[in-house]
Amino acid sequence: MTKSPEPAPDFVTVGNGAPARRIAVRARPGASPGLFWLGGFNSDMTGTKATALDQWAEARGRACVRFDYSGHGESSGSFADGTIGRWLEESLAVFDAYARGPQILVGSSMGGWMALLLARALRRRGGDAAAKLAGLVLIAPAPDFTEALMWKGFSPEIRAEIETKGVWHRPSEYGEPYPITKALIEDGRNHLVLDGMIEVGCPVRILQGKQDEDVPWRHAFELAERLPTDDVVLTMIQDGDHRLSRPQDIARMLAAVEELG
Repeated sequence: MTKSPEPAPDFVTVGNGAPARRIAVRARPGASPGLFWLGGFNSDMTGTKATALDQWAEARGRACVRFDYSGHGESSGSFADGTIGRWLEESLAVFDAYARGPQILVGSSMGGWMALLLARALRRRGGDAAAKLAGLVLIAPAPDFTEALMWKGFSPEIRAEIETKGVWHRPSEYGEPYPITKALIEDGRNHLVLDGMIEVGCPVRILQGKQDEDVPWRHAFELAERLPTDDVVLTMIQDGDHRLSRPQDIARMLAAVEELG
């Protein structure tokens, strides 16, 4: 597929704080079901998987929405101010503003958690809102990662630094160290999903790399066990890492999207 130049983003204003957040959005009009991309922690909508999804949608005349959480990419705000609840609020605001007709939520890493939270929020609204979900495609999903994969795995020294200083800078193989704040950890506890069954009301496809060092493959199995719907397929990629951005991984993501509509 030939990559088209990225258009300038639209912006949605979210929140009543000082200042409110300006969320950058790229929305491609097209046929249903639309594709709604939810990115990962400290990533943005110009990444390999997000742009591949948009190019796939463009080639098929399908609608596709991508956006950056506050503190990410082209959106306003500081990454250090981000929390799961804040980013969920932004996800819902963008969904309400741009999603037309049935949607397939495609979430990567933290975006997988966001997709589950968004689906739950829509179901709680009931009526037409719940009917708008045609399926979920979750790539190396990381639900509850702030608690299960961060806090519980941190050493006593790291926990003490977060408790006393309010932040710890975590080293990253992808770039500069990034802040893990006390607010992020504490707010994450308000949005845990693996403590019970997760009702999403639509088919779910999960792609997980066996060599994932950020989200252990057993985490994906635990998620699958929490999804009561019969139409849940977990694909284990034996040589796959966390990013799942190789051509063969992108092909699997797009095949899962195509299967759902």
